Amino acid sequence: MHDIERFIGGFKKFQQRYFAQQPSLYKRLRDGQQPRTLLIGCCDSRVDPALLLGCDPGDIFTVRNVANLVPPYGGGSAHQGVLAAIQFAVEQLRVERVIVLGHSQCGGVRALIEQQFTTDDEAGVIGRWLGIAMQARNQVLRQMPQADVGKQRRACELASILVSLKNLESFSCVRRRLEQMAITLHGWYFDMDAGALLAYSPRADAFLPLVFPFMPEFDDYVLV
Repeated sequence: MHDIERFIGGFKKFQQRYFAQQPSLYKRLRDGQQPRTLLIGCCDSRVDPALLLGCDPGDIFTVRNVANLVPPYGGGSAHQGVLAAIQFAVEQLRVERVIVLGHSQCGGVRALIEQQFTTDDEAGVIGRWLGIAMQARNQVLRQMPQADVGKQRRACELASILVSLKNLESFSCVRRRLEQMAITLHGWYFDMDAGALLAYSPRADAFLPLVFPFMPEFDDYVLV
């Protein structure tokens, strides 16, 4: 019951902040949402996008799933919920950017690298879902066969973000708006170990720091 009481207390704080101190926000939001950003993040409890990025209600349209994956678009796909949310954000909300936010210590990517799932029909849901990023796993194991599993997992966390960015371009609505220069795609990575935020640079073909660690022990921070 302690958690339930804490949640209720948390809602009271939310109520005070947004309904007592900022009543105009929800008065405006009652008429509809107009977020300019779609964020695709992991459902990991440690990486709440709104908390990480300091967002208010209405700022971001969020899709969260295991390992922050984007499936390729296809009429026969089994991943209709995620596909529908992305299409709604792009076509109906007309978001201006899509951010795929990955993170270190991702349990989904760990399961992918170590193949910690079954493939039978009933219990194989997680395996079929993580299969979206199988090419990232294969690439990492091919390029880093001798690396320790921690480095392989980190490399796969980054590579899977790129898989999701590529899959976003399989949506005709995304391609159309990219051609119109009406939308941008971004791959971000929250380094939980260092407390840093990185972004993929197509020019450098690498993830580079957007926000460096706020800790002395990471003064010479580099992504490895």
